[in-house]
Parts: sequence; C-alpha cells; structure tokens
Amino acid sequence: MTYEFRFPDVGQGITEGQIVKWRVKESDSVKEDQVIVEIETDKAVVEVPSPKAGVIIHRHKSNEGEKINVGDVIVAIGEKGEKYVPGKAVSASMAVPESAKKKDAGAVVGFLPGSMSELDKGVFAMPSVRKLATELKVDLSKANGSGPGGRITEDDVKKAAGVSATTSQKPQPSEQGESQMKVTKKYDLWGFVHREPLRGIRKATAEKMSLSASKTAAVTNFDEADITDLAALREKEKVAAEKKGIKLTFLAFVVKAVFESLKKPGHGIVNSSLDEQTQEIIIKEYVSIGFAVATEAGLVVPVIKRVEQKAVLAIARELGELAEKARSRKIDMADMMGGTFTITNLGSIGGTFFTPIINYPEAAILGIGKIAEKPVVRDGKIVVRRIMPLSLTYDHRLIDGAQAAAFLNAVISYLENPKQLK
Repeated sequence: MTYEFRFPDVGQGITEGQIVKWRVKESDSVKEDQVIVEIETDKAVVEVPSPKAGVIIHRHKSNEGEKINVGDVIVAIGEKGEKYVPGKAVSASMAVPESAKKKDAGAVVGFLPGSMSELDKGVFAMPSVRKLATELKVDLSKANGSGPGGRITEDDVKKAAGVSATTSQKPQPSEQGESQMKVTKKYDLWGFVHREPLRGIRKATAEKMSLSASKTAAVTNFDEADITDLAALREKEKVAAEKKGIKLTFLAFVVKAVFESLKKPGHGIVNSSLDEQTQEIIIKEYVSIGFAVATEAGLVVPVIKRVEQKAVLAIARELGELAEKARSRKIDMADMMGGTFTITNLGSIGGTFFTPIINYPEAAILGIGKIAEKPVVRDGKIVVRRIMPLSLTYDHRLIDGAQAAAFLNAVISYLENPKQLK
C-alpha cells in the first residue's frame, strides 16, 4: 500500500518551508525514522524522518532552495516496483514513528504536530483553519475533511458549525490567456541594486519585531552594574569550568541574577504577558529565560527552562550547547518555546546602551552592553572598576517605571554581590 507523507502542520503559525537538502531520491529504500529531507521554516532547520519503511516511489519535485507548503506531499512510500498514483494513496502526514510514540508527549519531536492528542485523532488542518475552528468552537477531531489527503478545510469547519460554507474564487487568467508577469528592476535612480528574498529566520524576525512594535508600549531604563567582584569570581571559577568542558561566561551569571530577581516579591509583573482577548494579565509562576543568538541566517532565541533547578555552571553548560545548536541550525523547535523573559547580549560585539525590542508576548527584555573599565567614585576616591551597561525595555501597559527600576536594581544587586548566586 502506498503512503503519502505530507508536510505536516506543526503549529506556531508555520505555513511553508524551504527545502535545504534532500537525503533520498526516488527508488531509494528507507527505514522508519531515517532522515529523508532537511526543511527550513521560519523557526529552524529540521531533519524530517520517514514515518515508515519502504521504497521512495515519489519525491516532491521542488529542488533544494525551493518552497514547500503545508499539506504538500513530501514523499510517497510504497513497495519496489509500485507506481505512484496521486489521490489514490493513504495519507501518512500524521503518522507517528514508533520511536516518536515513546517520547515525551508534550515535546515537539522532529517535525511532528504539536500534540499527541491531535496525532491520535488524525487532525490535518492549516493554522488558519485551526483558528477558525477555535472561533466557531468546532472540535476538529470530529470534522470530516474534504481536502486533499483528508485535510480539513474552512468549509468543513463552517459546515460542522452549521455556518453556510462558501467556495473561494480562484483568480482567473487574463482574457488573452497570457500569464501575468512581474517585472523587477535591478536598478534604481542612483545605480544598480542587489535584491534578496526576505524569508526563513530573517522573515520571522521582521514579522516578530513589527508585531512587538505594534502591540507594546515600550520604554527603556538604562543603568550600570559594577561587576568587578563578579569578574574576579568568574576568573577564579573559569579554570575549573574549562576542565569540565564548560565555557563560563558572564551571561550565565546574568541569567541566574535575572531568575533570582524575578522570584523576589513584587517583581512577578515583569514575568508576565497580557491576554488581550480576555484583558487579563498572566503572571507566570515559572521562569524560562530566552537568550538571543546571532546566526548566519539571523537571530534565534533558545530558552533555558527550569532555571530554579540549575546552578550557574549548569546554566553555562546549557547556554553553550543551545548556542552551538542554534548556530549550526540543528536546534529543536521545543528549545525555542516557552520563554517568559529574554536577555540579549550586544556587549560581546560592542556598544554600551541600546533599546532592545521586547520578545512579544513577553513583558520585558534585558540588554547587556560592552563591559569596560571606568573611573568611578568609591568612598570619596576615584578608582577603576569594571562596569556592565544594562538596558531594560518593558511594556508600560503592564509595568510601571518604578517597578522596572526596582527589578533592575535587584539584578544589579545580585551582579555586584555574586556570592549570592549559586
């Protein structure tokens, strides 16, 4: 029996991807869980495993670098000598490899949809359809899919909700039967230009930043931390950390200081988000801290989870591991989800103060500037100290200036008294 393995709806607003590298060709034999293709979405590059063993009797015709949409057949898997007939194969887009079934049901495994309950029910629908189903209070697992491969369409959802379904009109060709051609000039009034498509991580970043700018009332507080004692402690602990294969950075201490500050009474509002639909402030009782990583494709934000269970060295190890996965573009989508607060470190490149953009829907983000030696007054004397510039941007709809200042003061206190950080 032929199985069509379709590009699945993995949630998170993803509707398309870009084929990075094919690992198989037609007529190749594959094993269950064998990687067949690498696909880049606006979140990450993901190695897509085969849902079953068999022979590749059909492969998506897009070449490397081309687009593939959610719902497209990635490959058709059958037996040797079998012919592929589109529309007469069993859809395997929601198939789960046996090995994946044994994993944590709450995790994002490879390129599978977001929850095992949906997989078990065989729900196959685009994000826009899922949104419509939520609005109309329709249980997708009980809706009949009339689309290709059993995909649930908007009309199916409307029918299940008792709403009159309408058929969308496709654009008609011109009366002369000519194709509509788009002409793009490679020059402007001043000279020749080079154009690059906005896609992948860069496109996702642009959309996320625009959303943040339109959805938040952003204000930035600037301050400094005297980290002279912290620098001495780091220098002392750095050698022991290196023997364990850990690069002990200042960022690990900042992550711990932010966590301790967020857990202090009165600072929970900084670890919150706004539910605009219900007009409720959601204060998170857990702390998961994201940190921005610069990659060749753009910025990604891995998330350190369960910070309360980790000492500074453990945080440093995880920072290094996640950053390496991000730069090699092999990071799992689950590692970039669930953040409640974000830290961005521009200081490793240069610059002092800046206005970091809030990682919406979070309420605040902390920026770290370049650490430098500066003359300061201590006990009436001018001395040279190591100073870390800090920039805290926060959503003024949720956080008042005094609350932001108090939180930043707490972070500074921990950084200036590093023995409190364990």
